[in-house]
Amino acid sequence: MIEDDYEIAEILTQYLNKFDIQVTSVEEPYIGLSHLTQEDFDLLILDLTLPGIDGLEVIPKIRKTSNIPIIVSSARDDITDKVIALERGADDYMPKPYDPRELVTRIKTILRRTQKMLQANNSHQLFQLNVEARSIIFKNIMLDLTAAEFEVLSILIQHADSAISREQLLYDAEHIDDNSSIKNIDVIISRIRHKLSLIDPVNTYIKPVRGIGYLLTEKV
Repeated sequence: MIEDDYEIAEILTQYLNKFDIQVTSVEEPYIGLSHLTQEDFDLLILDLTLPGIDGLEVIPKIRKTSNIPIIVSSARDDITDKVIALERGADDYMPKPYDPRELVTRIKTILRRTQKMLQANNSHQLFQLNVEARSIIFKNIMLDLTAAEFEVLSILIQHADSAISREQLLYDAEHIDDNSSIKNIDVIISRIRHKLSLIDPVNTYIKPVRGIGYLLTEKV
């Protein structure tokens, strides 16, 4: 946890410990960045108003070397801060004050999703998913994907040969705003299909399922 308010850090640390969540807390962002290069952590709780450097600037520094899940915990509730944080690679944004029980729930939800995605790494012959590197290789070619495209395609790979609803894709993709229309999923799917077609213009790997959504298959 990178949090410069000692009282808040202590309250959260003690509360999370009750749920067997061990916390290393630092006040200085650069010390936190150093810890991330020296130790393995499952998740980061990041404040935004920090000494020396703004938390929004910390996120891209982390993303240069790590895909650790990041929950922003900040008293700044401006929608612009939230959008920038998510665009730069944060996985969740919690405006203070909030009930610590909600933080526990969000931590466990993100860690479950991360573990599930890790188990799906390299699960497909044509699609090679690397969650830590946030990359997908298709037919031995690295795909150039936006954050939203990566998440949608990752979900489809995890559920290969099974129909996934647009609503589920919208809900599970962290980089798609919760208030977005499900039509946005169709747009993202179209962009992914186009990028796949640049590598394989003959076959269609993401197929529509009438009344439900989409499925990914290698059976072309």
